[in-house]
Amino acid sequence: MAKGKVKFNEDICKGCELCIIACPQKIIALDEEKINAKGFHPAHLVNEDACIGCGNCAIMCPDSVIEVERI
Repeated sequence: MAKGKVKFNEDICKGCELCIIACPQKIIALDEEKINAKGFHPAHLVNEDACIGCGNCAIMCPDSVIEVERI
């Protein structure tokens, strides 16, 4: 199975949760311990090893916060 490496630009994430809904692995969550420059809890991966690199999160993100690299 393919793996993926995901990068979030946390400074511009508005916490809309569309990436969370789109992830088939259910490994994205809002970071409740962080608040970004815009005043939102940014999205982050909770289990990087489970990422399959599908790119659904990046496709759904309306602000191009997410980059997915298949490895």
